[in-house]
Amino acid sequence: MDIADINCEYTPTRSASREVSLPSVKAPTHQVDLSLVTNQGTMEVKLDPKKAPCAVNAISHLADEKYFDDTVCHRVTTGGGLFVLQCGDPSGSGSGGPGFEFHDEYPVSQSNSTGLYTAGTVAMANAGRNTNGSQFFIVYKDSKLPPSYTVLGHLAAGSLEVVEGIAAKGTADGGPDGAPAQPVVIESARATYH
Repeated sequence: MDIADINCEYTPTRSASREVSLPSVKAPTHQVDLSLVTNQGTMEVKLDPKKAPCAVNAISHLADEKYFDDTVCHRVTTGGGLFVLQCGDPSGSGSGGPGFEFHDEYPVSQSNSTGLYTAGTVAMANAGRNTNGSQFFIVYKDSKLPPSYTVLGHLAAGSLEVVEGIAAKGTADGGPDGAPAQPVVIESARATYH
């Protein structure tokens, strides 16, 4: 199916962490880049609307509405086979969202996820099947995960080092999973359409 023929569905849910409108039902048909300017450095993401049109549409829409501006990346993991930095919740609690949800996309139909969540991958975080909202995670070291998280795209060259630097400082409480030891603030998030 051609991306231009896809209609995305965004289902309103409980109250939003930050007020935002629903995305358009029409996903972008061309390359989208996302620039995350943080207090720890800038991360450039090459989003892939061919594999995850509705997720890319939602994230780029949220960036356009400045939903991610002045928000923290609330979680970093440093062990147990999971190596990610998680962002996208303006409440900073890890349980907030944009007031809408949407269905899982790539790699839902893929039974073998070996090598899917490699260093540099950017994917949607969720609270179970088809509960995508605004939270996403950035993989900084190959991680073992089931194919339950929609892959949005990948970090551009040079951006992985920013996430690795954040992870190297560990968590605030010294454990393997928690708030980053040094707060990570997304100062601005902007989408560029090609």
